[in-house]
Amino acid sequence: MNSEITTQISAPLGELTLRLSSTPRGARLARRLTAQQLDAWGHPHDGEASDTAQHVVAELAANAVTHGRVPGRDFELRLVLLPEDVLRIEVSDTRGDRRLRIVTEADAEGGRGLILVTVLSRTWGVAEREVGKTVWAEVSLRSRRRDRAAP
Repeated sequence: MNSEITTQISAPLGELTLRLSSTPRGARLARRLTAQQLDAWGHPHDGEASDTAQHVVAELAANAVTHGRVPGRDFELRLVLLPEDVLRIEVSDTRGDRRLRIVTEADAEGGRGLILVTVLSRTWGVAEREVGKTVWAEVSLRSRRRDRAAP
């Protein structure tokens, strides 16, 4: 995990920023809107790239709603389509606490979501903002099967 944003965002090909309620319903909506936006950008809803991005958004949004929630405050979802088929996902909440727990014990009740984010993302990290924090991840939108087949 990177502690700060280390990648420079170069000329995005597309961008979507939304504020959603810090509720389970808002987290579900974040995932559905991600699928819809990726479809509009040419990555079908039932494709591997969309599925991967939806999983990452679901985990980050669930964490924002569960651990980053401040009563009366929304969380923000930002999707940035970058060159070379990379999707940058940013989920911001208003709680400034940057301690993120990655649980590796098999019998733990929770905390495995960030392991999933680590596995599915090229890179991820946490950045401070004026109010709260942003947890971000970059996901390749290229098919893993196609990437493996390339020399």
